[in-house]
Amino acid sequence: MTDALRQVVTRPGHAATRQSEQADPRQVRNSAGGWTFAIPGEARVRRFLTLGTQGGTYYVSERALTKANADVILDWARNRPAELAAIAEEISAAGRAPRNQPAIFAVMAAMSLGETTEGRQAAARAFPAVVRTGTHLFTAAGYLEQFRGWGRGARRVFARWYTDRDPEALAYQLVKYRQREGWTHVLRSAHSTKGCDAGHARLFDWLAGRDADASLLPRMIAGYESAWDIERSGARAADKARHYVQLVRDFPGLPWEALPDEARGQADVWRALTENGMPVTALLRQLPTLTRLGVLAPMSAHLGMVTARLTDEEVLRKGRVHPVAVLIAAKTYASGRSERGSSAWTPVPQVTAALGDAFYAAFGAVEPSGKRTMIALDVSGSMSCSAAGYNLMASEVTAAMSLVVMRTEPSWGVYAFNKGISPLQLHPRMALEDVTRRVAGLTYGGTDCALPMLWAAQANVEVDTFICYTDNETWYGQIHPHEALEAYRQKMGIDARMQVVAITPTEFSIADPDDRGTLDVSGFDSAVPRLLADHSRGDL
Repeated sequence: MTDALRQVVTRPGHAATRQSEQADPRQVRNSAGGWTFAIPGEARVRRFLTLGTQGGTYYVSERALTKANADVILDWARNRPAELAAIAEEISAAGRAPRNQPAIFAVMAAMSLGETTEGRQAAARAFPAVVRTGTHLFTAAGYLEQFRGWGRGARRVFARWYTDRDPEALAYQLVKYRQREGWTHVLRSAHSTKGCDAGHARLFDWLAGRDADASLLPRMIAGYESAWDIERSGARAADKARHYVQLVRDFPGLPWEALPDEARGQADVWRALTENGMPVTALLRQLPTLTRLGVLAPMSAHLGMVTARLTDEEVLRKGRVHPVAVLIAAKTYASGRSERGSSAWTPVPQVTAALGDAFYAAFGAVEPSGKRTMIALDVSGSMSCSAAGYNLMASEVTAAMSLVVMRTEPSWGVYAFNKGISPLQLHPRMALEDVTRRVAGLTYGGTDCALPMLWAAQANVEVDTFICYTDNETWYGQIHPHEALEAYRQKMGIDARMQVVAITPTEFSIADPDDRGTLDVSGFDSAVPRLLADHSRGDL
């Protein structure tokens, strides 16, 4: 007869509870039916700011996920507005999130709903560091109207977005971002012209359609007006094309968005824009166009210019290029066709290779920890969902991010797990496309996040750090991951660490928040490789 009391264990390293049962009173049921820890408030805020809620998850709809995260953010906005704004500014200003909308949302919520004057003022001070472009401004205006609307304080903040800029820099924003999401520039709402200097007043008169002395306007405005004069000229197409090219050369820095549609279909116009040094974010988006039009061709001078710019770490840093943005560009470019429309192109190998190098460069320099590192990739069925609404599976993102660890650390092994676990034949010099395709093909089955520790213990493999890339929807195993980690420590005599890289913005984590040897980080934060190395060394 089986002794039922044999299952009651309190000795460290020997407890084993099914993941479908609660092992600790701090645990909550996750969306898959298993039990995991609830992450603390600040970690939840950081997940939202770096991951967003776009697309939902495998288990949770976008609407439900957005509501759950919004409840947390709005609570912080009311009660901790200064802290919320500071975290949003920290992440946004450093370009650590692939999308800026969550940071803008947080700042606007804090500025509108903060229950103290000091908190609302702190959010207003964070505004210019987070709301940097015309698109950001339109987004902020939309969020503002979802909260308290246009009070005097909000009008002053929006007005300063215009008046604190040098007129030439402002002119660039005005011609590049003329309209987004139903908004044009919010001069009337912001009362921007009150008390401004003569240079700004002339610019605002031009924007409002009032008479302005063209000779006194910034050069960006002159370039923009000249482009549309060419479009209206009625000249032959060949003459227009030649005039557009000369215009781009005469006005270096003029954004492609300031040009009429007919100019954007001209290869020589794009060659001139490339020679001027297009902003790297625009360059990433326009790689298919440049290739389709023949601007990027093998052995061409423009191909060399573009690949050099894509792999320049300083250019990427100044452009706040996020690694996930590069990953998206790489996947789109390698596909050879547009997801929207019928555009097609033949990928140029040098561009594909440069995008791979740009992905690593976008993370910046990472000092290796020198620790024995087991990289464990969750390839269960739930990882087949879209990663934050992008054209990437969650498992594809984690596979690409694991390559950064492989390139950084001298001693590593990489494994895929769902209901079972097996080594992956990956190496740090593989092309991004090859790695993501290989891992995407493995994605199916249930989730057991305890398997990395169980396998290492059974095989007597010495591991200093387990890195688990997952959505934390574990439910299948006979032991919880934190119990398996403690059992591994006891058996192997190694004070092993576990790092959980979350790929979805839920409240769940397999990491025990009271265990100093575990770390939970938001997967889309570009600072993740540095944080993982610091934690492995014991610096965190």
